[in-house]
Order: sequence, then structure tokens, then C-alpha cells
Amino acid sequence: MSVHSHPGDDTLLRYAAGMLPAGPALLVEIHLQACPHCRAAVRRFEAVGGVLLDAAEPAALGGDAFARTLARLGPAPVSGPVSGGLMGSGARRDHLEAGPSGSAAAPRAEGLVLPDGVRLPRPLASRRIGAMMPVAPGVRMGRVHVPEDGQSNVFLFQIGPGRAIPRHTHAGTEYTHVICGGFSDPSGHYGPGDLVEADGDVDHSPRVDDDGTCICLAAFEGRLRFHGLLGVVLRPFI
Repeated sequence: MSVHSHPGDDTLLRYAAGMLPAGPALLVEIHLQACPHCRAAVRRFEAVGGVLLDAAEPAALGGDAFARTLARLGPAPVSGPVSGGLMGSGARRDHLEAGPSGSAAAPRAEGLVLPDGVRLPRPLASRRIGAMMPVAPGVRMGRVHVPEDGQSNVFLFQIGPGRAIPRHTHAGTEYTHVICGGFSDPSGHYGPGDLVEADGDVDHSPRVDDDGTCICLAAFEGRLRFHGLLGVVLRPFI
């Protein structure tokens, strides 16, 4: 797999510091499995963070510090991978080992048909995925459950050859990771392993290649703003 599009340094820094929301962090975790360049960048950011922590002046803890820390952590974590950097809490580090990790078992999403030889990345396949619902001609999507952040908007998309996501812009940042197939928009062409970031300045209608289905994962910080009636139709989903 040849990866051409990567998360920005700001995104990788937020991930390394454990400050990237769980939805986008899931996509970064998947991207890191196939991208030695970004794995090295995360290691560097974590190393710098460690130096800064070592250099920081120690501060006395209050008598209730442990209890307050437990309260902020919330209930016990769910089973499965937890996203975030070493400077965050409970992070898995599989993606920082030399070489990408393998894929996992068959998908759980009802209605999802993967092309021959394609499997969902392990961090995604271990999660519950809702039924794939038609939302536009040739376009289906299912919600990916991210229990560590109930406000996350993460969706798995299955888009037929030559089909396009209806034109839209974003109230925040949109992160898209390509699992198989490819698509194009005015910013370029993207294929398997690529992670694409689009902010509120981007107004686009990504179109899938004519030679095969595209399966991609998308996480949204903020809301998508579709043009026309489709925005009303998709409101229950996003």
C-alpha cells in the first residue's frame, strides 16, 4: 500500500498528546498502521512531550487528587482498542511497532459487502457498526459506535463506482480514511491508506472512481452542511 495523504502535524500532535477526540483518533490509529512516516512523527511528538514533562516544575497534589482523577476518568473502559497517544490515558501502541498491523475478522455491519480480498482494519472491525442505510443513490452508510465518546460522529461509507457524495461543506473538520477503492475531489485523488482532512473552507462533492466500490471511514468534528433537500434527509443520521 502506497500512502500519499497524511494527517497534518497539528492532528498528529493532538493525537500524541491524547487531545484528539475519540472519533478522529480512531482514523489516525488506523492510518498509523500503514504509515511509517506518521508513526515516526508521533514518536517524535511523544518524545518532546516527555522532555517537557521532565522539565516541568513539580507541584504538590491535594489530598483528594486521586479521587478527583478517578472521577474524571469515568467508568471502566469498554473492551477493544482505545485511541490516543502515550501522553493520553490507556492508549494502545500496536500502530507504533515496526510495520503495520493486520486486519481483523469479518465486518459486523448489516448490508456491508466488501470486495474480494478486502477486510476492515483491526481497530474498526473490533467495533460495533450499525446497519448500512441508503442515504443517496449508490451511497450507503452505517454509524460506527465509539462508546468512549458518545458525541462522536463516525460513519462507514460504501459508495458505488462512479457515484458521488452530494455536495457539502463542514462546520468543523472532516477526516476521511480510504479503506479500499478511491475517490477524487478538487484537491486531488485519494486511495487506500490515505487520510484526508477537510475544513469549513472546503465545499466539495467527492466522486468515486469508475472501476470499483469505495469503502471509507469518516469522522466529523462539527456538522456537515449539505446543499439543498439532502441536508434535511440526512439530519437524523448526522
